[in-house]
Parts: sequence; structure tokens; C-alpha cells
Amino acid sequence: MKRAILLLWMLAVAANAQRFYPDDPLEKEPAPRNVDKALNRKLSDYYDLFSHQFGKLGERQPKSGPPIRAKGVNTLGEPMEGAWWVKRHYYRRMSPEELKRGPAVSGPPIGNRWTVVGAKSEGITPGFTVLDEKKRRFFVKFDPRSNPEMATAADSISSRLFHAVGYHVPENYIVHFDPDQLVLGDDVQLADATGKKRKMTNRDIYEILVKVPRAKDGSIRATASLGINGKPIGPPRFYGTRKDDPNDTVPHEHRRDQRGLHVVCAWLAHDDSRSINNFDALVKDGGSQFIRHYLLDFGSTLGSGSDRPNSPRSGAYFFSWKKSAVQLFSLGLAVPYWARAHYEYFSSIGLFEGDAFDPEAWVPEYPNPAFLNRLPDDEFWAAKQVMALTDDDLRTVVSTGQLTDGGAAEYLLQCLIKRRDKIGKSYYAKVLPFDRFRIESGEVRWDDLSKSVSGASVKWESFDNHSGARAAIPRPAPNGYSVATISAASRPKQTIEVFVRAESGEWKVVGVERNW
Repeated sequence: MKRAILLLWMLAVAANAQRFYPDDPLEKEPAPRNVDKALNRKLSDYYDLFSHQFGKLGERQPKSGPPIRAKGVNTLGEPMEGAWWVKRHYYRRMSPEELKRGPAVSGPPIGNRWTVVGAKSEGITPGFTVLDEKKRRFFVKFDPRSNPEMATAADSISSRLFHAVGYHVPENYIVHFDPDQLVLGDDVQLADATGKKRKMTNRDIYEILVKVPRAKDGSIRATASLGINGKPIGPPRFYGTRKDDPNDTVPHEHRRDQRGLHVVCAWLAHDDSRSINNFDALVKDGGSQFIRHYLLDFGSTLGSGSDRPNSPRSGAYFFSWKKSAVQLFSLGLAVPYWARAHYEYFSSIGLFEGDAFDPEAWVPEYPNPAFLNRLPDDEFWAAKQVMALTDDDLRTVVSTGQLTDGGAAEYLLQCLIKRRDKIGKSYYAKVLPFDRFRIESGEVRWDDLSKSVSGASVKWESFDNHSGARAAIPRPAPNGYSVATISAASRPKQTIEVFVRAESGEWKVVGVERNW
């Protein structure tokens, strides 16, 4: 009897199953469930390195059988706007003023007195935590003495480009200040190299500032990063989910916005894109409290290594069994791609180039589960956003780096353009590069983002939203659902299925699926 009831229940569920719902496609994530509290976790940089380098974290793509497609996307294959990512430049073109401003809407620190309430004297980028005259908290970081403008320019430019692509980033400002503006707060603690804390003195401020470059007038240039609203609760990982976040239901290695991040990081040479350089905050917005995810620390991008120019081998793992074996058995004669790079050196840029750059070969400093899981449709999603930034757009954003050497600024711009175009060439070749589908006069139309595919053809079929059954039709059905299969003779394995629904005599695109 129990088996009969279970069978009837399963048949009822199957009968009601449907691929599309009336509210598809969803533009935004569902309203977040309230998070009463979340644990503030800390990740060890060394543990993160070794566990990713020598472990196998997260669920990986199977070696055979169908791949694991990206999750956390709507029926158009787009990530939904929310805690991880929002639609920006590709979807709603930003003006030059918006691109230049980026996330920086609150303004830099103000006043003639900035109160030092914290400091970091050790590590790659020593700096201060200050309160301006409005009591706003800023994290102040500097350029290395050997490379004035390098890290601050990289931070400003990259934060705005990540913002334009849709990621949550902090408000970063380039500031110029007189050292006398820094006033030590009461009972500020400073940790030494061993982690032992003691009371900070004015001499500590002097010893940090003596290591940074100064302008001829004695002023100091720095990045002032406005503290992110909300309670800091540690960084997100690139695999699994946060157990203390009821809204975090998709394993991070299967999120399209995290898989596609590889493409953007490759473009900007953000090889330091590890978990510890990201940030989770418990924020209040729209009447609820939830966790929002941020990208942080862009001082090690665009040729900058924060405290020195980036390594010439940037874009390769610290260690790889396979690459090490190749070098061993070839007696070092197998030249890796990064070793073929030629750099036109500018001290304000470091080591950045676009001629040898290979987006397919580029990797961060050590393996990233989300990056390793990326599929051609993940890459296409990110590539179309990178390619949406025109030469003029990039020139506008590069200007925010305030590089005093015009030749350096132009060189950086041309490198970004070359790397952008290589990304488009590589990833537009893997899937049919069609997007922005719509129905006009009963025909499916699209934009060819590559402007190079010819001979495309369309086959229409009716589509049963419950059973999935199809039947050939000459044009989209006046009622219900239809599907257009788009192909091109020059790319026989690549197809796109565009699902449409008839609504009050009009057709609406409700689903897109890419095949390769």
C-alpha cells in the first residue's frame, strides 16, 4: 500500500513538473532570509595555499559524462543580481562619469586631521586605519619607495573595472596628504612581528611613513579604502557554502559569477585572487540582515606586486607537478609561455604586457576550485562583459590611476586593450557568440558579439513545458512555448536553444541554453 501511495505521489509530481514558470526569467535573487548572526571566521594564508595546491577541494568536473553546468543562474543562463554580483556595464551601459566614479560614491577622507586608530607595520603592505573628521573609517595603504604610484594606481583602476563587470568592491580613493595630518588616537595597539601587542607611539607612525615615497612638496600619495558597511565575518571560500548563511545554497565552485571571475582576473593579472583577499560582511538592507560578498585588495594587479613589481612568472602556479616534470625531462628547454613576455618597464606600472598573454594558459598563484570548474558558457558570460568595455571606456578608467607619466598610462591602456581582445578571440570561439535575443516580426533576432559568424540558421519547434515534447513548426507558436535552435554551418557542434513564451499576442524570451 505504501509503495502504491509513493508511486502515485511521484506520478503527480512528474505531471506538475515544468521547465519554466510564469515569473521566469528571474532578474534578482529571492529576497534573502534574515541572518541573525554569523561566525567571524579567519583563514590561514598558508593553510589556504597548501590545501589548494596539494588537495582537491570542492566538487570538480567529472572526467567523463556530462559536465556540471553552472548553478545559481536564471533560465537565460545569467547570474541573478544579489549578494555576489549585479548587472552593470554590459547590461546597462555606464556613462564615462559612472565608470570613473565606480563604487566611490561617499567621497575620500576629509579634514585636516585624520586620527590613527590602527596600524600594520609588518607584512607586504604596511598601512594605517584612520578616522576622518566625519568619523568614517578608512584603510590607508601606500606605494613601495621603489615604485611610486604603482600599487595605488592598480588599486584604483582594477577596483573600478571589477565594479563595471558587476562585482561588489570597496570604495577606493587615491589621496595626497601631509604627514602632519595623522594624529595618533588614544590607546592604539600595534602588533609586532611575533603578534605581541603593545601601545602604539608617534615613532611608529614615523617608522611606517619613512618607508613610503613622498612628493617634492613632502606630501604622501596613498590608497584610502572606505570601510565596508556591516559586520566583517571573514572571507568566502571558492568552494562549498557558508553553513551560517541560509541564503548560500549553491556551492561556490558551481557559481557562474565565481567561475567566470577567472576571465576577469586573467585580464587584470590578478594572480593574488585568493580567498583571503575577499570579504564577507553581515549587512542590513531592505529590511533584512544578510551576508554580502566582496572582492578586495587590488594593489597586486596590472603589473604591481603591491610592494614590488609583479613576478615575471605571474600567470603560473607557484608549483605544478606537470610543469615541473616537463622542465625536468626537457632539461629546462621547454619555455613556458610567460617566459616569452617582453616588458616595456615603467616604475609606476611594474611588469604588465599584452603580447605574450594567453587567457587560456593564465592561472592564479595556486589552484582555485571555481576557476578550474569553468565551462565555455561560463567563460563567454565573463568575456562578453570584458569586451563591452571599449577603448574609450578603458581610457576613462585608466585615468583614475592618476599616473603622472603619460607614456606609462598609454602603455597600460594598450596592454588592457590587447588582453581584452585576446579574451574575446579565445572565448567567443568556444560557443556561438550570440546574445541579447529578442523576437521581432515573428523572427528570433540576436547580436553577434564577435561580428564574424555567418550562415546562421534557425529551426523552430513547439515546446511542451511539462513533458518537454517538441514538434516542428514554421514560426513561434501564438500560444504557449516554442524553442528556436540556432546553428551555423561553420560551427556545427555549437548551437543555442532560445525558448520563448507567447504572452497576450507578444513573444518573450524566457530561456537560453548554449551547447558546444
